[in-house]
Order: sequence, then structure tokens, then C-alpha cells
Amino acid sequence: MFPPAAYTRHDETPDTEFYGYPRKVVHIDDGAIAALGRLYAEVLPAGGQLLDLMSSWRTHLPRDFRAGEVIGLGLNAEEMTDNPRLTDHVVHDLNQAPRLPFDDEAFDGAMCAVSIQYVIHPLSLFRQVRRVLRQAAPFVVSFSNRCFPTKAAAVWLDTTDEQHLMLVRTYFETAGGWVDLTAQDRSPATGDPLYAVWARKGSR
Repeated sequence: MFPPAAYTRHDETPDTEFYGYPRKVVHIDDGAIAALGRLYAEVLPAGGQLLDLMSSWRTHLPRDFRAGEVIGLGLNAEEMTDNPRLTDHVVHDLNQAPRLPFDDEAFDGAMCAVSIQYVIHPLSLFRQVRRVLRQAAPFVVSFSNRCFPTKAAAVWLDTTDEQHLMLVRTYFETAGGWVDLTAQDRSPATGDPLYAVWARKGSR
């Protein structure tokens, strides 16, 4: 899809080092967090088993959203332990080992919030997410205009917000096996922008 250089980064040291100490900060403001919560309530199944990819100390599910288990996968155990919405967590480096450490069809939905810019094997990730989702389960990918620039892929830094929507949409399309693909600007009236692309696992 893109040459390997598109997924190089200014800082190529292991991600486990960069994320090895807890930051416990949110990367979007309250308005964008609320907008993301509304999107989750619309798209994710209530009572479902959910996977929070590249998880941290907050998942941004709305307070009144009733989920089953919520499993976090990220790089900092202390952050995920402090996440009140997670029922369990796994420390795992997706850039080092793209295969997800879960059984086939283990989840009813998945989400990746403001982190897709750091993924250097996106097609592998999207295929892995499809593998661990049950039929028709949604995968929601959201992002804003912020990032750690030294850890973001070159292709992300070299493109605009509108092009980011197209890029993530292309990830779904090229990975294959996704249906009902939607890409939207979900930004609140003021504050940080919020963009999202989501689709459901299709049959192949």
C-alpha cells in the first residue's frame, strides 16, 4: 500500500521504552472526549465483550454505557491498572508483535482511540482485529490533530486531518473483510477536533 519509508519514525527506539513510564494524561479535551463517548454509545454493543487497543488510563466509554468485560491492550501496566473501565489488561507491543494475543472471535467490539498514528503495521493490525471479532462486530478508530511527533509514522505527519480520514478508511478497505464502512468528522463545536472511521466485521 505504501513504501516502508512511510512507516518510519523519528524515534525508532523500542516503544516499550518510550511508553515505559506512566503519563496519565488525556490527549483530547473534554468536548472531544464527550463526542467520542457519544460515538461509542451509538456504535458499540451494550453488554458486549470489548477490546480497547493501545489502551491507557482512560477508555472514554460514557459513564452510563453498560459493557461486559473490557480488555485493555497497551504498553503501560500502571496506566491500565488505573483505568476504571477495564476488567483486565494485557501488556503487548503491537509494533513489535502485530498478532493479537486473543482467540478467534473473542470480542463483540473493538476501539482504538487517538493512537492509530503510531501503528507501523496497520494492515496486519486490522486483519488481526477482524480475526478476534465476532461476526458483524464493530471496530472504531478515532483520532484528533495531536500526537507524539517523534513516534508517529511518517505518512501520518506528512498528511492533513482530511487525508487521515482517507488513510484510515484505506486501512479498512485494503485489509479486507469489513463492511458498513463509515468515516466522519465528529468534532464538537469548539475545542479539539475528533475524527472517526469505523466498520463491522463482514463474512469472507
